[in-house]
Amino acid sequence: MFTHIMIGSNDLDRARDFYDATFAALGGKPGKMDARGRLIYTHDGGRLMITRPIDGKPATAANGGTIGLAAASRDDVLAWHKAGLAQGGIAIEGTPGERPNGAFAAYLRDPDGNKLTARCPAAK
Repeated sequence: MFTHIMIGSNDLDRARDFYDATFAALGGKPGKMDARGRLIYTHDGGRLMITRPIDGKPATAANGGTIGLAAASRDDVLAWHKAGLAQGGIAIEGTPGERPNGAFAAYLRDPDGNKLTARCPAAK
């Protein structure tokens, strides 16, 4: 349905520290800068791209938006959450745990305020 997700950041070094740590907890690789100065993460055919806004204005988080990340297990969800907190993420939506929709999930805001969730089926 989509080719990538692009989010803005006001501090790409801080974003790199956060996303390198949280994606490593899910089995991902560190991000790479492209020729235009965007930080790019690829995993299982998906891409997350992080950039300074091209209009020169400050980056802001999407109000009502959430980026969902697939995790293989509860342990991976918990490792992702712990890594994110250690890199300046903020815990939201309660503690990691089972959700009414049949998922085991954790939620964070990244250092720029973007809302993220890592989840796996509750049975895993």
